[in-house]
Amino acid sequence: MTPKELRAFCLSFDAVVEDFPFNPETSVFKVLGKMFALTNLGARPLTVNLKCAPEDAVRLRAEHEGLIVPGRHMNKRHWNTVTVDAGLPDRQVREMVEDSYDLVVAGLPRAERLRLDRP
Repeated sequence: MTPKELRAFCLSFDAVVEDFPFNPETSVFKVLGKMFALTNLGARPLTVNLKCAPEDAVRLRAEHEGLIVPGRHMNKRHWNTVTVDAGLPDRQVREMVEDSYDLVVAGLPRAERLRLDRP
């Protein structure tokens, strides 16, 4: 997956905005103000921090040693850092991005979830 494809996929979800609260290089993708992905699209290798259910986070790290690691600068129980351009199938990266988005949406108030059509 290229940086352009990653950015486009993150922005394809309902109510997502790209923000730069840390510096001009770090893209933070948020749904209704809550972060679900954080990346430097110009970095090589291309990595993205994604929210993950704790039990899935541990499993994914074991299955993809070196490509999926505990989230850098994040709560390591709930976030993984995924190396996007180092051999993981694009389909799997998309699933992890979508799972991250869904986990964040699940934590939103019910009225906001309904507005997003993700009860």
